Amino acid sequence: MQKHTIQLNVTLDPTKMPEHIDWTASGTEAGDTPQQAKAFMLSLWDGEEKTAMRMDIWTKRMLVDEMNDFFVQTLLTMGDTYARATKDSELGNEIKEFAKAFKKKADDKMITKN
Repeated sequence: MQKHTIQLNVTLDPTKMPEHIDWTASGTEAGDTPQQAKAFMLSLWDGEEKTAMRMDIWTKRMLVDEMNDFFVQTLLTMGDTYARATKDSELGNEIKEFAKAFKKKADDKMITKN
């Protein structure tokens, strides 16, 4: 049985705001070379408690338009993941349609702010 490790490192400023995020994952092309990120979302399922646990962290350098893109791309991949995991492409596509509608609203808000 293979075992892989994912490591996240978050550097905080003196006020404990995330300033820098880097991560490594064994078994990837990058290997032990740290990769930089401005945000991450981690979701874990507790099968015994039947609850989702999550951690969302983003750096203070993350721009609103980047956060919008991050959410849209995450929702799109969640649609794919849901369809693969459940074999229900109809509901997977609904998640992706929601992501597209979300993107349109987010883009419209960005236009009106500028």
